[in-house]
Amino acid sequence: MKVTFLGAAQTVTGSCYLVETEQTSFLIDCGLHQGQPHEELLNEQPFPFPINKIDFLLLSHAHIDHSGRLPKLYADGYSQPIYATKATCDLCAIMLPDSGHIQESEYNWRVRKGNRAGRQIVAPLYTMQNALDSLRLFKPIRYDQTFNPAEDVRVRFRDAGHILGSSILEIWVAENGGETKLVFSGDLGNKDVPIMRDPTVIDGADFLLLESTYGDRLHDNKAGKIDRFAQIIDETIQRGGNVIIPSFAVGRTQELIYALNQEHEKYSNRYSNILKTPVYIDSPLAISATEVFRKNTDCFDAEARAYIENGDNPLDFENLHFVRTSDESKMLNEDPDSKIIISASGMCDAGRIRHHLKHNLWRKDSAVVFVGYQARGTLGRALVDGAKTVRIFGEEIAVKARIEMIDSFSGHADRDGLLEWVAAMTKKPQKILLVHGEPTVISSFQHTLRQQFGISAVAAQYNQTIDLGVPVQRASVLIPLTQVAQVTEAVGMLDAIEAEFAALIEKTKLDITTVSPSVRYQLLASLKEQLVQSTTAIVQRHAPQ
Repeated sequence: MKVTFLGAAQTVTGSCYLVETEQTSFLIDCGLHQGQPHEELLNEQPFPFPINKIDFLLLSHAHIDHSGRLPKLYADGYSQPIYATKATCDLCAIMLPDSGHIQESEYNWRVRKGNRAGRQIVAPLYTMQNALDSLRLFKPIRYDQTFNPAEDVRVRFRDAGHILGSSILEIWVAENGGETKLVFSGDLGNKDVPIMRDPTVIDGADFLLLESTYGDRLHDNKAGKIDRFAQIIDETIQRGGNVIIPSFAVGRTQELIYALNQEHEKYSNRYSNILKTPVYIDSPLAISATEVFRKNTDCFDAEARAYIENGDNPLDFENLHFVRTSDESKMLNEDPDSKIIISASGMCDAGRIRHHLKHNLWRKDSAVVFVGYQARGTLGRALVDGAKTVRIFGEEIAVKARIEMIDSFSGHADRDGLLEWVAAMTKKPQKILLVHGEPTVISSFQHTLRQQFGISAVAAQYNQTIDLGVPVQRASVLIPLTQVAQVTEAVGMLDAIEAEFAALIEKTKLDITTVSPSVRYQLLASLKEQLVQSTTAIVQRHAPQ
């Protein structure tokens, strides 16, 4: 068989892999590219294969960077089964139509803006109706059930412990009179995460596609994360500020509700402010997802199920409020009282969270607490990296709020968690193909894997095809798109130039208001030279290596 990497290669989003055997062609995941503008441009590219040549699709979990292009695939003519766990099917039933609604809303906004500028606007990636129609292709599969989506392929979904319904994929391909086993880790979960079970230990694999999001670092001490979380909340409330928590609508939000529920019990004497502070979940999608969680408690860990058996709802507590309408959301920022706001999106690249950041980032008494991975090019990453000012809805906002990152809440295993999972395999893979990681992280993790296990670890490249097991003799279904990566890299450079030019011009505007007339004209005269120097530096920094 052979595998072609059509996403999440040298980056963390856009998960999509084409697997070809002697008889069958199938996809693993079909997610949205997110983060930097040149990465998002990949979403607009046509699929590099004849869609009628794809026999089925395996979906590891519902997060949009794994499932978000499925409606586009459907709209372009795909009509074969999409296999996923029941919980993943249930979550996609709310997440994909929501994504379609966002696509349409952003298109309408671009049309209004483009008409004023006389620009032609590209149609939305897909519509809400496309997403709704694509749901009929979903086929729910139970965890640990082996099934045959094709004559020469067997598959089993195992619990990945990442979000509700998330899966490790065990895939057996019949070739040359035997079977070759391919395992895709999906997004491998962090151990001891609220609600979720720990990732399933796999007995072995011939070849392993392994995520490496946190392959070069360790999470914060898990035992102290709730204490630190509670302390940040308490100190912020005492200052009279708000606690803003950008959170992924599915997964992290529900775990935070669970953790806050525990805090209400654990810290009733120590941190009385937490008990009195209202908690608002400001995301319609997160509210719907929480309902899906409540209907799939069979996926919960033993502790969460014990809560339920004792008559307690681990996803609810006194002072928890769900905000459904945009008017209710706006009122949160008009209310002077302190509060905790959990809102999507987790990387701050869309959704209501941007409004809450606009109203709180400039406040020294408020705090923004990140609890999940922040991809390059996102507003969340800029804040975590220490940006002093950010641009939100075209307005420059000073960052004076307390910015905190508690990555032990992350749904991804850290370096040692990934190593522990591989070490537990009785039969180690011949080769590990590293996906879902930034280049520097993957490079570090490659070295660690080779040093610890002596296994060949390959950093998968975008649009690269790798033979695994017995070479496939039949013609490939892949259509070469050699220029796509080069085009998107060039677009990325232009986006970087535009952003840094805008920042330089804004700085010059600020400077000329504080100097004498003679110095003012010197500043303006030197601007051209600064722009040339900046252009050279940006091109060198972003040029392909």
